[in-house]
Parts: sequence; C-alpha cells; structure tokens
Amino acid sequence: MRSGVIAQKVGMTRVFTESGEHIPVTVLKLDNVQVVAHLTQEKNGYTALQLGAGKRKPNRVTRAERGGFARAEVEPKRKMVEFRVSPENMIDVGAEITADHFATGQLVDVTGTSQGKGFQGGMKRWNFGGLRATHGVSVTHRALGSTGQRQDPGKVFKGKKMAGHMGDERITTLNLEVVKTDVERGLILIRGAVPGSKGGWVLIRDAVKKSLHKDAPKPGSFRKRDAAAAAQSTTEQA
Repeated sequence: MRSGVIAQKVGMTRVFTESGEHIPVTVLKLDNVQVVAHLTQEKNGYTALQLGAGKRKPNRVTRAERGGFARAEVEPKRKMVEFRVSPENMIDVGAEITADHFATGQLVDVTGTSQGKGFQGGMKRWNFGGLRATHGVSVTHRALGSTGQRQDPGKVFKGKKMAGHMGDERITTLNLEVVKTDVERGLILIRGAVPGSKGGWVLIRDAVKKSLHKDAPKPGSFRKRDAAAAAQSTTEQA
C-alpha cells in the first residue's frame, strides 16, 4: 500500500489525443507536498505517513505544530493529512512527492468536499417526483408528500429523505484515470470531474478496487531533501 498525495483543484479543461479525440480533464496541482512525520506500529499502533501541502505563516500555527515542523525541518504547511502505508513503502521525512507519483493510465480514487448548495427542497436534493400538477393539488406541487404514518408507529423515522442542507459533504470518486502528469509544474490531469470547488483540497490515492499500475513507482516518486534544496538553489541562481 503506497502513500497518497494532497492536491489542490485548479479547474477543468480538455486535452486532445493524437487521433483528435478530446478528453475532459480536471487539473490538480501538487503544492510542495512533503513528508512531515512517520507513524510506526511500535509507537502509534499503525504505519502511516503524515504529509503537508501549501504554505502557512509561522505566526498562524500553534507552538506544538511549530515544534513538529521544526523537527521535520520543513516550512509550516496549510494542509496536513495522514496516509496509511505498508512498512516497505515509507518515504523519508522532508522528501517532496512529485506529480509522477502516479503513472499515466493509472486508476486512482479522489476524495474531496463537494460544493455546498445550501437549503434545498426534496425534488432537487433527492430527485423526488413532486405532487400532481392537477386534480386538487394547488401551490404545493413541489412538496414531499407524506413523511410518516398514523397511530402505528406514529412518528417520522430518522434518516427520512426530506428538504435540508445539500452538498458540502466528503465524497470519494472511484477509478478515475490519470491522463497526464507534469512534474515541472506539479500538475496531475485526471479524466472527468472530481468533487470540490476550484481551489479546494483533494486527496489522491491508488484505486482500492483495482490492481496497482505496473509503471507506478514504489514506494513512490519524490525528491529527497538535499536534491530539492539543490534544485531550488539552482533555480534561484538562474
């Protein structure tokens, strides 16, 4: 089991194949995704990697958080997530995960928070049919209809589909295809739509219901701390 990554949703566009077919894709950006800490079976009871993405001002984090970032020798991160991994797929603390962590053609699962729709009625929220357009029905054409019973049991059951808050829920879309990756710009292009708004954070993992792609690197694709620092200094000099 490999680590996933934290990405930020940029938006949607399309790419063209050599045959001229266009593929709708969602663009996801990896913003300096680094390993912040290791969680081990001996100390924590399970094996996982703690990843951080983005940047945050030091005065916006707690003292305990600053201590954790200082031990890892990384900048304070805006988004922190744990990913369960097998012991042989641990990645060094401070390493930066790159976009080619996923292979072209690989299937992945993407988790995000869906767009909030506010308070909605039963027809939009649950696809109810509504009441009749005639035969005595007036004003309440989009009403739910009956929600309970009479004397037995004489109540509305919990979980009944009714009008209420719609959206803003954690959603995982399974088996999405990675169309293309751009390591230099840190972009991953995924076929179709993924949950969330533009600028929202999403989690990308290997598909749990499909076998791992033969070209997917193990334990992953990443830049070690020294290599990342050298690349940054070379960029600044240029």
